[in-house]
Amino acid sequence: MNIVIADRMEPEVVAEIGKLGSVKVTPADLPSSLKDADVLIVRSATKVTEELLSHAPKLRIVARAGVGTDNIDRQACEKRGIKVINTPGASSNAVAELALGMMLAISRKLTKADGGMKAGKWLKKELTGSELAGKTLGIVGLGRIGSLLAAKAGALGMRVIYHDPNSSSSEFGRSVPLEELFAAADFVSLHVPLTPATANMVNAAVLSRMKKTAVLVNTARGGLVDEEALYAALSEGRIGGACLDVYQSEPYSGKLCRLENVLLTPHIAGSTAEAQARIGQELVERLKREMGGE
Repeated sequence: MNIVIADRMEPEVVAEIGKLGSVKVTPADLPSSLKDADVLIVRSATKVTEELLSHAPKLRIVARAGVGTDNIDRQACEKRGIKVINTPGASSNAVAELALGMMLAISRKLTKADGGMKAGKWLKKELTGSELAGKTLGIVGLGRIGSLLAAKAGALGMRVIYHDPNSSSSEFGRSVPLEELFAAADFVSLHVPLTPATANMVNAAVLSRMKKTAVLVNTARGGLVDEEALYAALSEGRIGGACLDVYQSEPYSGKLCRLENVLLTPHIAGSTAEAQARIGQELVERLKREMGGE
């Protein structure tokens, strides 16, 4: 089969995919490279639109190496009979660990401590932090990632509450209304897909319900958060902080970068060696099944 990999991918993953057929990796002219493609593999950067699909008359599968598929026009694929697949479980642990790591880092002011030391400053008196134990974590979306985060946070002594219309009760209790979650939580972590219903779900009204000391964590999709409203809440001291790995437009270099009460990372939640190995393995297995290779 002819496979086009549109976005950057680790060499080990490319090598595994290469066992299934002829592979083109990050071609300079993606549309023209799709004329003989059976499979298109993307991550989050490439937008699979109806116009892009028009250049791929033989395409049978669009595969997303990752969790969500919001960068793929699923309706356009369905019209053409193109199968859309992803690797929903491969990076779940990596994302959950980053969300927890971000909460630890912002609570203990680790970036300021590190920056001060490297600048020759001993900022000990300015670096009194807070502990996660005893704090309330509100998780929006109790799927694979949300559940993993809940278990890890619980092991650190955090109280976990969650909102998920698809999971009314779980080992972590019952789903609470979104308004109640934002009002009660010391940390709010987002783990839902980007859909018309969830776009800008964290807006000015929602942020106004949060505690002045609360921290918003987003390792899911940038479009879930109204960045202008978040900037206003942070710069005016209406919430305590934010930890962001995803943005409405990437690469991000906007005004949230100017704030000290924000921890920013460049969409690295799934970027661990272990997660990438699992993504490659899961992707290859799914492709084999879909192409009838087993």
